[in-house]
Amino acid sequence: MLKNSRRIMNKQNRIRNDVLLVAVLLLLCAVGILYLFVFREGGDTVRVTVDGELYGVYSLHEDFTEEIRTGEDDGQFNRLIIQDGRAFVESASCPDGICVGHRPIFRNGESIVCLPHGVVITVFTDNDKYAPDIVA
Repeated sequence: MLKNSRRIMNKQNRIRNDVLLVAVLLLLCAVGILYLFVFREGGDTVRVTVDGELYGVYSLHEDFTEEIRTGEDDGQFNRLIIQDGRAFVESASCPDGICVGHRPIFRNGESIVCLPHGVVITVFTDNDKYAPDIVA
């Protein structure tokens, strides 16, 4: 009888510990999501690179349209729109159009990537304009 009661107590403790672990993990996930979508600052500037080379730097504070030409006279383009402090790709000649379907970006560190054309559009703040991407 004593063995059965210990076994039941151990099982109850394990269940309680499992529930506690799941609750802590859910809390950590909620804090991470809150940080990503609420507390992260908006950026000031958009940096556009094509095949790793700087194409242009544009302010998010001014409405602007730029036709990013990526091919040698073969009609490859991405149309970047900056409007109301957000940047998005309105249209592109790439076959998949994933960059066109991406939501507008405005937070520091967000990016839109068009792999077929090698275009990367990244939001950043002016004070980290010249900050290194990685420190060894």
